[in-house]
Amino acid sequence: MMPEMDGIEVCKLLKANPHWQHIPIIMVTALSSKVVLARCLETGADDFVDKPVSALELRARVRSMLRIKKQHDALQASLQLRQDMSDMIVHDLRNPLTSIVLSCAILKRTELQPKQQHKVEQISQAGQQLQSMIDSLLMMAKLESGKMVIERSQCNLCELACQAIADFQAIAASKQIELLSHFPEYCQPTCLDVTLFRRVFDNLLSNAIKFSPSGGQITLQIDYLADGRTRLQIADQGIGVRADLRQAIFEKYKVDNSVRGIAQTGLGLAFCKMAIEAHKGKIYVNENQPQGAIFVVEL
Repeated sequence: MMPEMDGIEVCKLLKANPHWQHIPIIMVTALSSKVVLARCLETGADDFVDKPVSALELRARVRSMLRIKKQHDALQASLQLRQDMSDMIVHDLRNPLTSIVLSCAILKRTELQPKQQHKVEQISQAGQQLQSMIDSLLMMAKLESGKMVIERSQCNLCELACQAIADFQAIAASKQIELLSHFPEYCQPTCLDVTLFRRVFDNLLSNAIKFSPSGGQITLQIDYLADGRTRLQIADQGIGVRADLRQAIFEKYKVDNSVRGIAQTGLGLAFCKMAIEAHKGKIYVNENQPQGAIFVVEL
């Protein structure tokens, strides 16, 4: 009941600010109704004290909040240390993996028996997949820490999409999947980080092929909306995404455990979400009737 701005509004502002949101807030109020209490807690308050204030009770609650804060800080420090070590290990994996990929490239140029050639090709593909996963993990670590610099430049989004489709044609053809595209007659220049967005296209197309049945179709569509936004859609005819997973599927390491026989790491869509949000855009998934999923990106 403060003038100009009440306590709940102050609490809401503090909790919305990344620099202040970690500080515990105790609401001291003469309003003791359950409705007010619920509003305080929903806004982000950590505790409350009724007026008239007992100094003994207030000091006890402050000490309680400080204990919780200290435990929270220790946990965050532990998690950060674990994340830093994980990032270092992932970074150090690149050197031996590069050696494996280069060795496979050299072996391919030698005279090998068909079975040997096939095995070398398998090793090479597995190495390239690992390399892609490592690059995604490192980029995600930078995006999460806020250290990734988004290098925007003017590009033709339709051309970028065409390049991605061309690179996946052979993989799609091996599963007898048809890759289709629907682009506007004139593609407007778009300002974005080309490297990051090419990986977004690659991850979404790779997933669409992975979960599509043999003989199906995958459609990549680009539209320019009246409000100035750009919408990308990748529609497949696969198993679709369960309604209860349509938000969670973009979390790191979240996979659909009901799907058997398909390798899933839970990194591709998490990377897409981070990269798109770094461009102030959004990504979500819709159902594709009668079957499949439509991944939608709006910029």
